[in-house]
Amino acid sequence: MLQIKGSDVLKEFDIKTAKESIGKDIEINACVHKVRQMSGFAFIILRTGRYIVQTVYSPEECSDSIDGIKEGCFVSLTGTVNEFEKAPGGVEIHLKSIKLISKPEYDYPLQVSHKKLGCSLDVNLDLRSVALRNPYEKAVFKLQEGIVSGFRGFMLDNNFTEIHTPKIVAQGAEGGANIFKLDYFDKEAFLNQSPQFYKQTAVAIFDRVFEIAPVYRAERHATSRHLNEYIGLDFEMGFIDSMYDVMNMETAMLRHVVEYLKEHYQHELSIVGANLPEINDIPSVTFLEAMEILKGRGKNKFDLEPEDEVFLCEYAKKEFNSEFIFVTHFPAAKRPFYAMNDKEDPRAALSFDLLFRGLEITTGGQRIHNYTEQIEKMNSMGMDLADFESYLDIHKYGMPPHGGLGIGLERLLMKLLDLQNIRQASMFPRDLNRLLP
Repeated sequence: MLQIKGSDVLKEFDIKTAKESIGKDIEINACVHKVRQMSGFAFIILRTGRYIVQTVYSPEECSDSIDGIKEGCFVSLTGTVNEFEKAPGGVEIHLKSIKLISKPEYDYPLQVSHKKLGCSLDVNLDLRSVALRNPYEKAVFKLQEGIVSGFRGFMLDNNFTEIHTPKIVAQGAEGGANIFKLDYFDKEAFLNQSPQFYKQTAVAIFDRVFEIAPVYRAERHATSRHLNEYIGLDFEMGFIDSMYDVMNMETAMLRHVVEYLKEHYQHELSIVGANLPEINDIPSVTFLEAMEILKGRGKNKFDLEPEDEVFLCEYAKKEFNSEFIFVTHFPAAKRPFYAMNDKEDPRAALSFDLLFRGLEITTGGQRIHNYTEQIEKMNSMGMDLADFESYLDIHKYGMPPHGGLGIGLERLLMKLLDLQNIRQASMFPRDLNRLLP
């Protein structure tokens, strides 16, 4: 922590502020990242909430002893800021005092001070409270923060209202068996699969809404791309002409997020070595066109398989120099009941997926806004209307043409950083086998 003299506010240490304090004394609260004993002096490398800071201890300049100070200790110190190009961030602090605040009972079971931990993913996740202290691991989640901040800023700048919807619900938005059941007093309840119903309700009130919140899917998948709890970046917008309005909004948002990361998170981007995409116009193909591009590789006539997504992204990169590709007009039979069917071909839904670097990161589309049309589609799918009485109220009392989407935050982060497993993009992942830590 960097204390601003004459103020009651303690501010987090910042490299920029430190560089502006060359020759001045500052105070820092931090964790000892590493101690390197030299002949007659020592480098005490500190870890703050964001940065690695190099300090120099010598008994001639600092009267306090560093006996017992080791990796994992939390300390409070004062020192003079010097410019030193080879030090992290280009600054080095010569210590005048150092006080031990707290000391760990046990040594770290992982190589926290190494560039990367060098352990298996299971060990990383089992020892998460230690693993996340590693600068690389920490940088991943600072970048996750950056995605969320960029998304929220873009939404607010474009007149979207942020909403917060229930996660305990009476029925799932997606239906099916992939839903967690709860004992809710004397009623049966579920963990919400999507904020879909509430987003649509809120469009009739605010015109444009968004939410950043957990989503729950009881899918029995143990793959590198699935989680049972993840963070959804959702938005819904009214008064659209077509689903392409939604797709254009997402394209602009993603472009903004990438630029936001470049502007505000260069420190973390350099740590993880991220190769961020250039986003211009994103190409789009229909599902039928995608099947033709796959040339018989597609085994599923109603959806895309993981290997199909990889092939289509390779195609987009080669043909359009884009790492993204939209696939639209999926078969209506396999899309949710609220998806609007194409008036020109009712077998297709006005629904899309966005693929990025071989993985679906978004599902979205235009929703049914007409009451009679929604009733007819639900009846055609054999649904019990009584189960959706409150949802149908929004159609009954009127709403504008609208559409929206949901993005998996962890999937987006995973692909932006070229991580191999989605669990690396979740601070404390929940999957088929993991409920701790």
